[in-house]
Amino acid sequence: MHANPSRRGFLSALGAGAAASLVGRSATARASQGSADGPWTMRLSTSSIHYMQLPIEQACQRIAALGFEAIDIWSAHEGCPHLDDVAERLGPDGLKAMLAKNKLELFAFSVYRGGYAKYAELLGRAGGGVAIQGSSGPCKPQELSARMRQFISGLKPLVELAEKHDSRLAIENHGQALLDSLDSFKAFVDINTSPRLGIALAPYHLQRVKASVPEAIRICGKQLLFFYAWQNEPEAKQLPGIGSTDMTPWIRALAEVRYRGYVNPFMHGHAEADVMSRHLARSREYLKACYDKAVPKT
Repeated sequence: MHANPSRRGFLSALGAGAAASLVGRSATARASQGSADGPWTMRLSTSSIHYMQLPIEQACQRIAALGFEAIDIWSAHEGCPHLDDVAERLGPDGLKAMLAKNKLELFAFSVYRGGYAKYAELLGRAGGGVAIQGSSGPCKPQELSARMRQFISGLKPLVELAEKHDSRLAIENHGQALLDSLDSFKAFVDINTSPRLGIALAPYHLQRVKASVPEAIRICGKQLLFFYAWQNEPEAKQLPGIGSTDMTPWIRALAEVRYRGYVNPFMHGHAEADVMSRHLARSREYLKACYDKAVPKT
């Protein structure tokens, strides 16, 4: 990810009707976790950029073989070819067929390069999902509310696209960006009233400023649309179970807010495919162990 780019009001706006409108085709809605009074169920996805040296078909095969249930497909950040290849060669029907063959859900398009508008129709025709992009440049603390209001207002055309194409738009937090702190999350969720707009939470960047990841999850609440299981350590240690972070409190917080998306182990860097598969297999097992500790089977 690159940095170029009232809660009560949101919950009221969401309402029963708006919430129902998001159920059906959307992969995020399909991942709604359990009944209202039952235990939350964790589901796992991962990102195609982990296999950027492979064609998208082989990336999907690898991800499915590891036991992940869904995929986050990347546009051309760091040269990842996958989303543009899908757009130009496979189209929505080809993408749906490829995912069905591998028994994968479409969770997200990461569109840090290109932006959501470029891929909105493709995402919608492929079944809908979450599109992830960055926010804007940082601001002084005293300017935060006004700048956040201006930023969210400027997203209105993209939110309308998301409505048209049965998708949602998630804004990722990043260092030295408008969305980069607990206070900025609070401002976002207080100002945002659209169920089509929310946050993609990257703990890697929160750890850099020593902010609490569980607290960030609780602030985001129902506006949390995407969650990176990603820690601020070097190389493969960014991944769950390989670095030193105990992610059990993160999973517990996700259960508390009944996060409706997939938990997505993530790292930047491009290990050889077999090495990456070993890392991701370890991460998946680790996250399952965290879930078993965080969510009692009662």
